[in-house]
Amino acid sequence: MKISLAATSPLRQPDFVFGVATAAFQIEGGADSRLPCIWDTFCAEPGRIKDGSDGLTACDHIHRWHDDIELIAALGVDAYRFSIAWGRVINVDGSINQAGLDFYLQLLDALQARGIKAFVTLYHWDLPQYLQDLGGWLKRDTAYKFADYADKVSRAFGDRVYSYATLNEPFCSAYLSYEAGIHAPGVQNRQQGRQVAHHLLLAHGLALKVLQHNAPQAKNGIVLNFSPCHPASKSEADVRAADMADQYHNQWYLKPLMQGCYPKLLEQLPLAEQPDIAAGDMAIIAQPLDFLGVNYYTRTVYRANNKGWFSDVPPTSPPLTDMGWEIYPQGLTEVLLDMNTRYSLPPVYITENGAAMPDALQQGKIEDSERVAYFQQHLQAVEQAIDAGMRIDGYFAWSLMDNFEWAEGYAKRFGIVYVDYTTQQRTLKASAIALRDCFAGRTHVG
Repeated sequence: MKISLAATSPLRQPDFVFGVATAAFQIEGGADSRLPCIWDTFCAEPGRIKDGSDGLTACDHIHRWHDDIELIAALGVDAYRFSIAWGRVINVDGSINQAGLDFYLQLLDALQARGIKAFVTLYHWDLPQYLQDLGGWLKRDTAYKFADYADKVSRAFGDRVYSYATLNEPFCSAYLSYEAGIHAPGVQNRQQGRQVAHHLLLAHGLALKVLQHNAPQAKNGIVLNFSPCHPASKSEADVRAADMADQYHNQWYLKPLMQGCYPKLLEQLPLAEQPDIAAGDMAIIAQPLDFLGVNYYTRTVYRANNKGWFSDVPPTSPPLTDMGWEIYPQGLTEVLLDMNTRYSLPPVYITENGAAMPDALQQGKIEDSERVAYFQQHLQAVEQAIDAGMRIDGYFAWSLMDNFEWAEGYAKRFGIVYVDYTTQQRTLKASAIALRDCFAGRTHVG
């Protein structure tokens, strides 16, 4: 099983970045050496996590990071994207936890020594619980707390970081956490979800100004998730529903960054369901970006419902991933070209793309041919967007290794490296080998 790039592929250019990605809560473990976060609390609530598991140990990366860095280097990647656990580096009183900070400094130095670019995400959903107890993202003050955290971390890291992302997928921290209630802290309140979304974007803008001051040499930006929103039928109602879904799930987060305003859908909402927006907020949110991170997994289909809103239509026809998500690579090209048409974009990185598959370890091997095909198809989708005139500077496979998959627990495996959670043994899957060979092949072009 191979992943091939044509000799003329834009992805073969020497400055195109290939990487792998992880998130702190999903892999680190070491819960005894950091403050509790909202996901610790969420995991402790019965029925929240499908397999009843938690992130207390996860992949034990906190103790196995040396080996994991060697594993990353062996894959031949240009970059490693990972997140900082806020509660590992900052104490309740706002002071620095030096032991926690040292863990990341060692990680950064190890990457630098191997010539691997560090793409650091400051927030990947693991808000310290003490901040949640004070109101969390519902409170405006949390945005300023985040900017202070960004200030302390970026000063300490110095020039070790190639790129900072303020937030990962604020849609998930707002919609999935505060409207759908399926992510921590598990609230189901539409108005609160919109207020949280605004405070997250405000936090991004405040932190971005700090990063541009403290780390002007780094590429500083944000990571958003996108899914093309398609109507379930050609009816006017379904077409309108799909447009509303796109405004609410995609443009709600991108338009404020690019144009300093929310989509027109905001004006159609009852005043009681609109977020409180203070004077000057939108200008803070719309700070110039050095890059935009794009996470993509699948498309979504919507129909109109009897409440004047939209409802998603779950896919039923194969091919589907183990998450039940439709494999729809052309959707990646679609969302990229659509945003490139709508906005004047900074350089773009595909910061997450991958698939959960029902991996089975057989005779020491994992032949995940469906995942190999997934990567092949989506790399081709990126090529098509570049060929159509869009600037895309890199691609990160999600994920480096199997890990704690949020509300799904450990049942779903996204990794290109298999993890035995009992022994913590790592095993390269066929997809890891295919990507490694693909990356190595770039050096022989010309």
